[in-house]
Amino acid sequence: VQLQASGGGLAQPGDSLRLSCAASGFTFGNRAMGWFRQGPGKERELVAAVNWSGGTTYYADSVKGRFTISRDNAKKMVYLRMNSVKPEDTAVYYCAARPYMNWGTTGYDYWGQGTLVTVSS
Repeated sequence: VQLQASGGGLAQPGDSLRLSCAASGFTFGNRAMGWFRQGPGKERELVAAVNWSGGTTYYADSVKGRFTISRDNAKKMVYLRMNSVKPEDTAVYYCAARPYMNWGTTGYDYWGQGTLVTVSS
């Protein structure tokens, strides 16, 4: 099982970034996926989640209207589009898979290694 996140880096406030997560080693199409983040001195939090088909999504209040989660089951990829980033978005971002078709805030059992996003002027 592997979840390989990429796309992080240094951004200025107001910039856009797209994180990608490539999945392998499990049946991607029947699992919900999520993006979590852990900022400096903070606990890990769920940022966004998507169900198996991409038809339903969840967003934390702090990113609602700015971030978009999507998935491509044919490519076994999940994405996080981050618009209008803020310094408080600085964190390591992790993609994770949940052994259920519908999204949830807990119960993720496969985790990627994380990609660092730093937002600073």
